[in-house]
Amino acid sequence: MSAVNFSHVALNCRNMAAVEAFYTTHFGFRRARLIDLGGDGQILFLKSGSVYLELFQAAETSSVEPPQNDGPSTPGVRHLAFQVADIDAKLAEMGAAAEVTLGPLAFDDFIPGWKTVWVRDPEGMIVEISQGFVDQGDVPPMPAVATPAATASAATI
Repeated sequence: MSAVNFSHVALNCRNMAAVEAFYTTHFGFRRARLIDLGGDGQILFLKSGSVYLELFQAAETSSVEPPQNDGPSTPGVRHLAFQVADIDAKLAEMGAAAEVTLGPLAFDDFIPGWKTVWVRDPEGMIVEISQGFVDQGDVPPMPAVATPAATASAATI
């Protein structure tokens, strides 16, 4: 398999300037590229490390209720997530910009010192802020899952 690196998440925004300010001020992103599409159209890439947020101007309003708690449970993106050394300090630093939707919650039963809080960005996207998460040393494989095509073939036999 050829090398693959995670690149970006694209966000549709009603107010690109507010979204840019939120992620540059609170999560260390910086402008990486602005593409002028003519008229009022543009695409703005924000970068942190090797990961980008790609911001588009939303063309429509959403008919979906804003996500709550740690994000929607329907298929699709649940939330964005960032690691910090101390979430209490991060929340204090963010002040009123930290609209908490859930937590802070401690997950010491799973990983000692793991603590998480979820906040809402200016567009309503849920953003997880965690401290203390570490990878598991020996992750078991996923059990085999029947694909819809395999299930349909088995049903016709």
